[in-house]
Amino acid sequence: AHAVSGNWGKRSAHDRSQILFYIAENLSIRRQEFGGLIEDMTGCSEEDALGEVDASISRLFYYAAFSDKYGGRVQETTLYGLTAQINEPIGVIGIACPDEHPLLGFVSLVAPAVVRGNSVVALPSEKHPLAATTLYQVLDTSDLPGGVINILTGNSEHLTKNLVTHEDVEAMWYFRGDAEGSFHVENLSAGNMKRTFTDYGSARNWLDNMAGEGEEFLIEASQSKSIWVPMGE
Repeated sequence: AHAVSGNWGKRSAHDRSQILFYIAENLSIRRQEFGGLIEDMTGCSEEDALGEVDASISRLFYYAAFSDKYGGRVQETTLYGLTAQINEPIGVIGIACPDEHPLLGFVSLVAPAVVRGNSVVALPSEKHPLAATTLYQVLDTSDLPGGVINILTGNSEHLTKNLVTHEDVEAMWYFRGDAEGSFHVENLSAGNMKRTFTDYGSARNWLDNMAGEGEEFLIEASQSKSIWVPMGE
């Protein structure tokens, strides 16, 4: 993840957008397969399983469309001239995904991080990891460079601790619905000044567009650089 983060972050927003569109389109081709997988794993109804797949496809399209619309803006300051705010990738982001909605939760967290040029080390649903590991087949056939999305399965709390303390991981997102886990992520991150983004124990409804997508995630996936350009009379 660390080795590819620089190259991926320097690719054009249009290029990253197209790759996310490919992922969404390839996932839609395998809609029934993923619906059946989610139904078997979670025990939900076929309708709910297919609804989760459809929501995941929609979320990929959402962030693909946002890719080249969050590069920055021109700021007004006391300087007579141009001041541009540029949104740049953070680098490597560790992401601990929720158990509920194993495919949608994974997509909702990984997509905004990747589309902003970050590479990701993702911990999928501990109870139902097959949704994410099977999705890797889709990623592999969608022109996504190797190393941009890395999936680790196992004990999420143990793996989260290792990611938070790892010097090559620049940020940690924790959405396990565990207040104690959120506390430990923020506490451990103080040792290396790592950015954190946690749910503080409040589980999100990932099917709700107000809670599961939006600018909040893009802000957390970016760091701002200001460029000051003085102008003459």
